[in-house]
Amino acid sequence: MEIFPETLKILWNLWEIRSLLLLSLSLQIILIVFGSRRKINNSHSWIGILLNVIVWCAYISADWVATVALSVMASNEADCGQVTSKATDSLQAFWAPFLLLHLGGPDTITAYSLEDNELWLRHFLGLIVEVGVAFYVFLRFLSSNVLTLLSIPVFITGIVKYGERTWVLWSSSSERFKDSLGSSSDPDRCIDYFDYKLGYDLFDYPKLVMKEGIDGDDHNLVQAYYSYKRLLYLFANQIIDEYRYYSYKIINEKSAEDAFKLVAIELGLMYDVLYTKAAIVYSRIGISLRCISFVSSVSALVLFSTIIDMHSYAQIDIMVTYLLLVGAVLLEIYAFMVLFSSDWTKLWLVKFKAAENQQNSKPLVHNFWMFTSCLHSCSTRKKRWSESIGQYNLMNSVIKERQHTYLGLEKFSCTSKLLENCQYLTWENVDIGLQEKIFRYLKKIADELHQNTGDKRNFREVCDERLSNKGEYALKQYRFGDLLDGNELDKRIITWHIVTDECYKDDLHHAHGDANKLDQNCKISTWLSDYMLYLMLFRPSMLPKGIGEVRYDHTYVNAERNYKVPPSKLHGHGRRAKKGIAADNCRHSLFEQASGLGSHLKDHENGGETRWDVISEVWLEMLAYAAQNCDWKEHAQHLKKGGELLTHVSVLMVNFRLNKQVM
Repeated sequence: MEIFPETLKILWNLWEIRSLLLLSLSLQIILIVFGSRRKINNSHSWIGILLNVIVWCAYISADWVATVALSVMASNEADCGQVTSKATDSLQAFWAPFLLLHLGGPDTITAYSLEDNELWLRHFLGLIVEVGVAFYVFLRFLSSNVLTLLSIPVFITGIVKYGERTWVLWSSSSERFKDSLGSSSDPDRCIDYFDYKLGYDLFDYPKLVMKEGIDGDDHNLVQAYYSYKRLLYLFANQIIDEYRYYSYKIINEKSAEDAFKLVAIELGLMYDVLYTKAAIVYSRIGISLRCISFVSSVSALVLFSTIIDMHSYAQIDIMVTYLLLVGAVLLEIYAFMVLFSSDWTKLWLVKFKAAENQQNSKPLVHNFWMFTSCLHSCSTRKKRWSESIGQYNLMNSVIKERQHTYLGLEKFSCTSKLLENCQYLTWENVDIGLQEKIFRYLKKIADELHQNTGDKRNFREVCDERLSNKGEYALKQYRFGDLLDGNELDKRIITWHIVTDECYKDDLHHAHGDANKLDQNCKISTWLSDYMLYLMLFRPSMLPKGIGEVRYDHTYVNAERNYKVPPSKLHGHGRRAKKGIAADNCRHSLFEQASGLGSHLKDHENGGETRWDVISEVWLEMLAYAAQNCDWKEHAQHLKKGGELLTHVSVLMVNFRLNKQVM
């Protein structure tokens, strides 16, 4: 008995290859348009989740669809039903190179995650196999038809693009990435952008002076590139020695807003190197290959439109061919627009303008500069990262979950977890006030250390000691040393999160619910408090190892009991309810300790300082400690997820030389 009728089989044979080709083209469009947008959208927001799902599905499916299409071409006999098989065969020979173009992927995404870079050898094997299959299809349907000659440049371009992708994955793999940097003691002073004048700073490092011809508007970009060249060593888990030292005077003279912009540019360049084809695209050979690819695609479209006899082929095949050709040309144009609007192109033009031996080419460079500057300015008006921080509040989640409990949603643990992730987690924009607070805190530490510590070795020891605090230094400075508790970071995050929340709600009550009347340090402390708890629960790999989730579950149960939730309801809460017995055995819960600390702070002011001066300093110390101890691989992993404030703080600390890997 036949499951599928004969008419359905004929229809499938007619559309199988054609539908796979169009699907492959559609996936390429999705990847080139949305591939780089991951770095500016929160991965836990609704938009970020949807975007990640779309990009992930397209990235996983793109290679599979193109491979299946090639295998179908290699094994099946074409049958259009209306035209001779010979004519259709010649079109299939013309279609095969486009699948190699698709396997090469767009410039905006080569790796979905860092692990994809480690699989470069698998892609290299795929390159050999897929090129062999495409070549087999090409030879199988080879004829004296002019269409066969048109497929040759497209075939070569497809091989080049697939080879580019494999080379970029290899160059971004951890071992190759580390080896390509060379020794960290090799001097690399960006001599194309800076002059090294006589005169030295406190530690005998030469002063940096921007070359003549570099406009003031481009200083931030050039300085970010200088810092990025040194940041590469940290992402490769190497130590930056004195030859790679970033003079803190550059960052020290900036405003908080400009400093964070500089860091965003640095991390944008790093994202490009790790997840896109930037390593080859923004080189002379890469630009040459782009030009060849563009000319080949346009030439194929023009020649196909003018010299091919359309009546010799099925109308549906002509339409599919046009879609492939137009799609290839549009993708190349879009790639050029991305290339011209990038920081890399602007840096190349800045270097060219500053060069003393390029006088004859200056008119041409000037005209190209005007064109690309317009595109670059439009591009840089957009966000370079998500510019927001996750906010997760313990007591708010308790209250909201109680509401869902009474609605009966606790019966479905997966539903409860989904609600926790999507409803209890909120986002707050990183405003200038928060940037200013963080910048001034780090600048104060850097200035104190540079002024009071003349010896480089002594500087490193004092710096490490200063940044090893998780709130102790601030409490002792404000004479609240009696409020010190356990030394574990996760314990302090939970404890001071509850303290901050209690003090915030107390102030909000006195302000009659008007948050605009609250102290600026109060708002900043609340943002950092909810952000650090968000990191502990949603980004635990970015914090030092601990038992934060277990402690949080215990504290959550105690917080629920504080609201006097009926036992029948309490024990239906899935994973947290299972911790209830363990929480009963806690002689002194973190919730009770934190409530005591909060009451102490509310009852005592310390001279002219308010309790928010104390609390904000405690959170800044914990933020700096977490940034200091987060592995750079974790920072790299989260660049594709919208970025984290913790990563930006880490890079800012490097620029201030407040990092243990900067010697």
